[in-house]
Amino acid sequence: MKTGMRNQLAEKMAGEITLSDSPGHALKKWRMSFEIAPGVLSERLGVSPSVISDYEGGRRKSPGTAIVGKIVDTILAIDEESGGRHIQQFSSMLYTGMDDDVIYDMHEYAAPVPLQRFADAIGCTLLCGSMDQAIHGYTAINSLNAILQLSSNEFNRIYGWSTERSLIFTNVSTGKSPMVAIRVTPFKPRCVVLQGIGAADVHPIVEKMAERDRITVLCTNMEIEKIVNVLREQEW
Repeated sequence: MKTGMRNQLAEKMAGEITLSDSPGHALKKWRMSFEIAPGVLSERLGVSPSVISDYEGGRRKSPGTAIVGKIVDTILAIDEESGGRHIQQFSSMLYTGMDDDVIYDMHEYAAPVPLQRFADAIGCTLLCGSMDQAIHGYTAINSLNAILQLSSNEFNRIYGWSTERSLIFTNVSTGKSPMVAIRVTPFKPRCVVLQGIGAADVHPIVEKMAERDRITVLCTNMEIEKIVNVLREQEW
């Protein structure tokens, strides 16, 4: 793994955890984003699983910068040993931006936001999937431009710093194209929001694809400009 790339990613992770209003939640977000079980992380750090649990749950005083640095380095080391898939995914976002005609807005949350609260804020109705979960961010995407312009590798960049997020696809006609694009890429979001369409008009295959990948699908007719404004104004 390229040292410079790894170091920049480590700085990004450590900075977000240290500066967060909820360091434990930020730590948990990164651990889950790298798909590392708390027991695996605690064993590598030489501490009991309860220590990690207490940090993430806010029951233990927030770790200092030295401990955060050690935790981040351990997370990256574990990923490197299994091929570095997550490091490659997140590091690519450090060097490349996304055209304005593809991404309307992208935001990461310091603490997980209940999906129901997110859905209520932008007037969503449920098509399929579970609402009993949380997201760590969202990306609002120009559906047509993303599908026409992005390669499979570039498409993965819409996930920002975590796949535990909601992807909002705008101006969809049936919802089929965004779900097909997600289906053929390795990373899957927690939730997909289809903007500009009602649940009754969504193609039947959308629900079938969503169920296979365990993706919650929501629909909203709120205008994308209003969606962005509402989400930016929220204080979760």
